[in-house]
Amino acid sequence: MKCSLSKIAQIVCMIIVASFLHVGLVYSQAKVGEIPKLVQKDGRFALLVDGEPFFMFGGQSGNSSTWPAMLPNVWNTIESMNANTLEIPIYWEQVEPQPGKYDFSMVQMLLDQARERNKRLVILWFATWKNGSNHYMPEWMKKDAKKYPNVMNEEGKYVDTPSPHAQATMEADAKAFAEFMKYLKQADPQYTVIMVQVQNEPGSWYSVRDYSPAAEKIFKQPVPAALLNSKTLRELNVPTTAKGNWEEVFGKDADEYFHAWHVASYINYVAAAGKAVYPLPMFVNVALRDPLTNPPATSYESGGATDNVIPIWKVAAPSIDLVAPDIYLRGHERVLKVIDLYTRDDNALMVPEISGASNIYLYKVIEKGIGFSPFGIDRNNRPGVDFKTPETPLGRDYKLLAPLAKQLAQWGYEGKIRSVVEPEDHSDERIDLGNWEAVLTFGPARRGTAAPANAEPRPVTGKAMIVKLGENEFLAVGSNCRFTFNTKGKNAGKDWQYLKVEEGYYENGKFQMQRVLNGDQTDWGGPYIGDEPSLLHITLYTR
Repeated sequence: MKCSLSKIAQIVCMIIVASFLHVGLVYSQAKVGEIPKLVQKDGRFALLVDGEPFFMFGGQSGNSSTWPAMLPNVWNTIESMNANTLEIPIYWEQVEPQPGKYDFSMVQMLLDQARERNKRLVILWFATWKNGSNHYMPEWMKKDAKKYPNVMNEEGKYVDTPSPHAQATMEADAKAFAEFMKYLKQADPQYTVIMVQVQNEPGSWYSVRDYSPAAEKIFKQPVPAALLNSKTLRELNVPTTAKGNWEEVFGKDADEYFHAWHVASYINYVAAAGKAVYPLPMFVNVALRDPLTNPPATSYESGGATDNVIPIWKVAAPSIDLVAPDIYLRGHERVLKVIDLYTRDDNALMVPEISGASNIYLYKVIEKGIGFSPFGIDRNNRPGVDFKTPETPLGRDYKLLAPLAKQLAQWGYEGKIRSVVEPEDHSDERIDLGNWEAVLTFGPARRGTAAPANAEPRPVTGKAMIVKLGENEFLAVGSNCRFTFNTKGKNAGKDWQYLKVEEGYYENGKFQMQRVLNGDQTDWGGPYIGDEPSLLHITLYTR
């Protein structure tokens, strides 16, 4: 076949143009999506990832796991537990080993490995504060304690916690954080990283505040005008006409409130520097105080966003999108109180750390929040909990629910989800569904056989969640619980029955029916779910 030179040139040109078009298409596809952000409606929040609601079924690595030799174990565990998001720290001492010289190779490694596994990342910036200490600062800063000082206690001794009044430390942290965010913006057009935690459990354990001469001078100055707004003062139970210095306005709480204001202001300075470069959602995690007993600030990490000072943090740190409780408290009443306290009109609920055995609270966080994550997933940090084994209670929940993370986030945002946790006395729980009332009972599948008098107390393992899809249509999920219903409202007094109960799973955003339940599966008081969590599509009918 004959082909002229001009014809060959045309073909070559077409190939080159096609190649460029293909490269351009691939590049544009890599940039498809929107930057993650928080949205709010009617006091409820949703985290949008790629422009769509997203619930974070997460797992947080151990503190010292962000090193190449440790990551295979981290990723194996994340995949075993069916999580969709890894929370993992990046260390200031790691990325700025010498002043002004940055190494983000570990950040890039995390991005590459997360994308290979189709997982999202939440980066934890371990910098000035890590659990109240400065242990993740670079060595060159630790060696210059005069320039980068710690807190001085009332006895005039320096304690193991950085001072929020150290301007040089704050500026160095903000500069390093901005460089990190600059790198992340350039290296992550796919938005693999969906949120950033700024510091880790900031505050101080060893002194309620800094009592150094420099801090004392500030303490005697008038309270900043921004904090003296009527809404904040009312939340703090302070007269709205209060004026003066910290002690004059806040009395016995002055030391703690002063410290909270300055810790929050410091972190806001750091977060604002990063957001100016790349405005990902940012949060601060909290070492909690007992929410039921109002203990003195000497008994917990003073200065962090504990429940009593959330209003101060909201004014002092507008660049922080939410404050998030790390839940290690015991007892339903305490845990559920914490969940309520951090679910606010101005604060999205997220639980970035929780003890490994606390999966029983997952549904409650799905109902009210944007994310849930046990701590230390790559090590057996709690007796009886090994996340490397897929068949843990949480792993089974994640396996069932992670495929509908988008739907759950949307339903939660729309207020369609209700959940209950089995009470410690094993009593029934009820959920108001408008013209229906769901009644949840907990325990063995069959009743009527009394436990032996010397039997060990039965552990609390039951939980349930119901999504109202329509007037008579519900999606129910749970473990160790039985669902039944009562009529109410316009249905009150009517006879009713299960029109259909389907068991199944979600795939590609749609419910896939595996079987229709009837007979033994719906008799004996209603559908029962045992240790293995199950998803039920329930349609009710009145006659």
